[in-house]
Amino acid sequence: MAPAAAAAFAAQVLRGRWFMAYGSFLIMSAAGATYIFAIYSKDIKATLGYTQEQLNTVGFFKDVGANIGIHAGLVAEVTPPWVVLAVGAAMNLGGYLMLYLSVTGRVRPAPPLWLVCLYIAVGANSQAFANTGALVTCVKNFPESRGVMLGLLKGFVGLSGAIFTQLYLAFYGPGGGGDTKPLILLVGWLPAAVSVAFLGTIRIIRAPRPPGAFLYVSLALAGYLLVAIVLQKRFRFTRAEYGVSATVVFTMLLLPLGIVLREEAALFKFNIRNAPEAQADAPALPPVTVAASAKPAPTAGARLLAALRPPPRGEDYSILQALIGESLGYPQRSVATFVSLISIWNYLGRVAAGFASEALLARYRLPRPLLVAGALLLTVPGHLLIAFGVPGSLYAASVLVGFCFGAAYPMILAIISELFGLKYYSTLYNVGNVASPVGSYILNIWSHRVLLRLPGRSGYGSGVCSCVIFVLCRKDAEDCLQ
Repeated sequence: MAPAAAAAFAAQVLRGRWFMAYGSFLIMSAAGATYIFAIYSKDIKATLGYTQEQLNTVGFFKDVGANIGIHAGLVAEVTPPWVVLAVGAAMNLGGYLMLYLSVTGRVRPAPPLWLVCLYIAVGANSQAFANTGALVTCVKNFPESRGVMLGLLKGFVGLSGAIFTQLYLAFYGPGGGGDTKPLILLVGWLPAAVSVAFLGTIRIIRAPRPPGAFLYVSLALAGYLLVAIVLQKRFRFTRAEYGVSATVVFTMLLLPLGIVLREEAALFKFNIRNAPEAQADAPALPPVTVAASAKPAPTAGARLLAALRPPPRGEDYSILQALIGESLGYPQRSVATFVSLISIWNYLGRVAAGFASEALLARYRLPRPLLVAGALLLTVPGHLLIAFGVPGSLYAASVLVGFCFGAAYPMILAIISELFGLKYYSTLYNVGNVASPVGSYILNIWSHRVLLRLPGRSGYGSGVCSCVIFVLCRKDAEDCLQ
């Protein structure tokens, strides 16, 4: 390839639709820091001298930050995606860095509880900005494959817990003596760096269906992580062996780049052969845009009535219209293993639900709400295993709970987009997440206080409470370890 053609091809790749999708995958694979809170929460409790109730409060504010992102959606309505990602990167770095300095004793005197809650809430809230900037943009770019893209992107978020664990073990284990404080620093700088790296990449570019090879690469990554976690649980790995494992993970994260180059090379050759027709590749404005511009401006009363009158289902709604492991005796190593397993099964559930729900809807007209109900029903055995504290049941429960919760999440987000449209999806996507922190507060902090007043508050009662929290809060299963 001539130098000029090579430069043109490189520019096309960097500005192309597939590199945009790849950047979204990487941002999502680093946006799940809140899922590994159970790994480093013990150090927060020990170094800051917190009680379990105080640690639950910190966990609650972590959930608040991770799930309340309406403001991120509103910012995305009036700014390009790079602004949303930049704000999220700054919040991630600032929040987790201050949490790390507090836990390591570099901040004197030790910050009060409310300030630690603020730090973790700010850091966790960056996840809402990453989801809004990358995931929502990608769904808008692939409107005909929204279920598939939601499954893939949310799948990479589900894998992020296992990815972070592998990187942490490679950088700081196993000689760290169980010290997980460096993990807080890792989740502070790495997601911010990934978001900054793709600030100029994530933007609106309408595209056809994504290549199926993206799915195969992500499945291979999940399969490798599953095998690695099982081997690391069974055998004692050295620092060098953990480093090799992390290198394999990093290499597999780069594999989708080959798919990007293949797709862009085919498009590049097509554009060279059909230069006069190259403009046809750009999406044309829908006819309704031209027609709407010729209509007279509606009066204030007409605009208010239109805002209150819901459009047909699937059309674009306006915002106004739309509006425990330690108690079971598991060691720290098992906690990290369980969190990683939850991440992998969460990923498999999200990807399977994204592809399967899209296919079942297109072929058999099977509605997604029915599939969501079926997925939640399958979590019942997993909840019961945790509630009754069956020895060794936590790992079997990770399969059921992780897979089914992972399956429900992308389908719920797809349902929101199908009911209310994609025009204001940045905000509507975040509105759907508000229920989780509300339920977390009521059923985690409040129920913990109630249990302390009940006779026989340990054992079965605590397990049943955890079961109820799982069902009603849609919390990730690793939170039972707190």
